[in-house]
Amino acid sequence: MTTAANLSHALADLLEQGQVDILEDGRPLAGLAEPRCEVTEQGGRVMLHLWSSEKNLVRRVLSVTEQTAEHLLLEIERFGRPKPGRLELRARKSQRGIGRLTREKVLERFRQLLAEQFPDEDVYSLTASPDLEHSFSSRYPRGVMGRGRRTAAVLGVSPADDAAAVDAALTFGLLWLAWTRERSSPGSRRVSPRGAHKVIQKNSSSPQMVEGLRLFLPAGSSAVTAHRLHGLSPDARIEIYEVDAERWRVRRVEPQDLGNIASHLSLRRESDSLLASAAEATARLKALAREAASAVDAVVVPGARDVAFRFRGLEFARWRGGALLEVTPEGRLLASSVDSPRWRERFDQLAAHRNPAAKDVNHPLYRAQGERWLESLILGYPARIEPRLDPRFLYPQLPAFSSGDRAVLDLLGATREGRLVIMELKVSEDIQLILQALDYWLRVRWHQLHGDFESLGYFPGLPLQEKPPLLYVVAPGLRFHSTGEIIQRFLSPEVELIRVGLNEHWRKDVQVVLRQER
Repeated sequence: MTTAANLSHALADLLEQGQVDILEDGRPLAGLAEPRCEVTEQGGRVMLHLWSSEKNLVRRVLSVTEQTAEHLLLEIERFGRPKPGRLELRARKSQRGIGRLTREKVLERFRQLLAEQFPDEDVYSLTASPDLEHSFSSRYPRGVMGRGRRTAAVLGVSPADDAAAVDAALTFGLLWLAWTRERSSPGSRRVSPRGAHKVIQKNSSSPQMVEGLRLFLPAGSSAVTAHRLHGLSPDARIEIYEVDAERWRVRRVEPQDLGNIASHLSLRRESDSLLASAAEATARLKALAREAASAVDAVVVPGARDVAFRFRGLEFARWRGGALLEVTPEGRLLASSVDSPRWRERFDQLAAHRNPAAKDVNHPLYRAQGERWLESLILGYPARIEPRLDPRFLYPQLPAFSSGDRAVLDLLGATREGRLVIMELKVSEDIQLILQALDYWLRVRWHQLHGDFESLGYFPGLPLQEKPPLLYVVAPGLRFHSTGEIIQRFLSPEVELIRVGLNEHWRKDVQVVLRQER
């Protein structure tokens, strides 16, 4: 079945190769050689949005007809057309050979590396073929190796990949580990060197056991992944190796070196002081918004001494050093004042288009920053998500820093009994949701164990419990990625995760339709 998340990953793999040719019913579409793309689900329909500075295209995707690393063929539905059409995306011919050669080289070098690092073991399978059904990306070479009955799943990251690909590798590695474990019993299906499935003969006396995962990352890039291992169950049995691409040498990251985050928070009174300095501007902007005044709020910009003014979560102005700046739809900052006549026009646009009853749901003001819109609704009535929450304390966009890294928690609160609560919000499918939420849980837990919330002025007057934080992942009920339950199985028993599914039309009225505890 074609889902928004799986199609998003297939498109990302294709578009990362550079320019693409896009054809609709065999006819080339000009102006979309390097498009931006978004895939969403609306009422069970998978919608593809491609756009550039020259062209905009929205189509409903019925199915993926063909898929390779360089080519996607989609059966699509176009508004007003009675019959389905075909939308084809393919890497430019001048690039295709280069991309294939690069992947083949990476795969072969990875095979050599495994043979050199583990000379007493055999590589049973190795592939980089994409598999949309199981969310396996062509970006990561993966395989199985071992000796006799004892085997391990392996997954590598090319040294040419960016930091985002490295940080995402653990999710894909866990999916690969789960898949290989499920198929390691006698008579089950195993992956062949080309990535296809084949049935092996039953041998009840010597079943192969996939004991764990070996993850190979570029040298110096393992900190985030190693940090995450603290939140995973020991049953996952994950080993991290760093690969020096220049000398092609491998170093195992030892357990004692795993993930010292040394995170730090800002003083709460600094944030409160910034909000107080912008209080008059906040009141005047609310007055200018008239009937939509309740849609305007002010939050401290993570990692800065600015205050952001938002309309249903979308930033439209900023307070910096006692001066008001307008934030344009393109993200530019323009000097302004609350007396400017332009604000009337701006609020009229926001009220018309960033409105749950808006007629044009594809308007940029409606679609932008969905998570922040949802956040603003939960801030207004948090009991809809967790009735035990103390309404006095719910901190949005809370930054937590560590060396070379910055995380921004969507919402941090506490129950009336003092149990910390973390909320991670999504409005579209995201294969990284569970491990991203785990990152925040680990940081909050670290600060909790070090007594930072009390010493820095958070939750004044509320004694905090020593219990680990509750972790909520909140999204429309149909927008949880299908792999989420697989990743959840690998979490540490200490991580108490609750999935909260919302109604599809949450912009009009937030309703909880699903609550599932791990």
